[in-house]
Amino acid sequence: LHRVDRRQRQMCIRDSTTHAANEHLYKKLSYDPVKDFAPVTGLGKGGQVLVVNASAPYKNVGELLAFAKKNPGKLSFGSGSSSSRMAGEMLKQLAAVDILHVPYKSNPLAITDLLGGQIDLMITDTSTGVPQVKAGKLCALGYSTQKRSAQLPDVPTLDEAGVKGYDMGYWFAAYVPANTPAPVVARLNELLTAATKSAAAKSFYDNAGSEAWTTTPDELAKFQAAETQKWGKVIKAAGIEAE
Repeated sequence: LHRVDRRQRQMCIRDSTTHAANEHLYKKLSYDPVKDFAPVTGLGKGGQVLVVNASAPYKNVGELLAFAKKNPGKLSFGSGSSSSRMAGEMLKQLAAVDILHVPYKSNPLAITDLLGGQIDLMITDTSTGVPQVKAGKLCALGYSTQKRSAQLPDVPTLDEAGVKGYDMGYWFAAYVPANTPAPVVARLNELLTAATKSAAAKSFYDNAGSEAWTTTPDELAKFQAAETQKWGKVIKAAGIEAE
């Protein structure tokens, strides 16, 4: 990229947390996710997996939600990231169940307590959850996006499992500073789109449990706006106040 234009070195990668959730979670940000950036292209998308301890009595989403409805407030879900927290809150809202949220500093810490029986479930990133599922320590009940995970092809999406309309994933994309000349943005879009098709990129996506996702700058801007609205709706309904 350094051969194209020095301004392109200021390109940065932003994600669903920085450019969709944070404006609803914090009263003040050091940046404006819309005004301070020019979108270039989407880069990748991924989902999260709903997991419970392998010894849990429920073996599918229906059984889990049935228990939750009969025992409001008895189950707990952990989260160590904004994506994981919002995924749990969306489950509560769409399924109309009362499940206690337990915050953690990271998803691996929450997984440790899930394995130990201190919490009952969580919706976590695949890089954290899938290894435990394949080791037989956790049971995967559902996937958070509307497309099944290639890593867990036999696990239904939460929408398929009966939580209609459920769709909560993460994404990351490339941005440059606002007012970057359009030709520079276009050239970067071209280079990055081609780069996502490389063997090295495929290896990265496969290992991360995500998939390549590219857009035009305008498509990314519209997608970001829709995601910001969706995250804001979930955060407001959950009664989460900005810090």
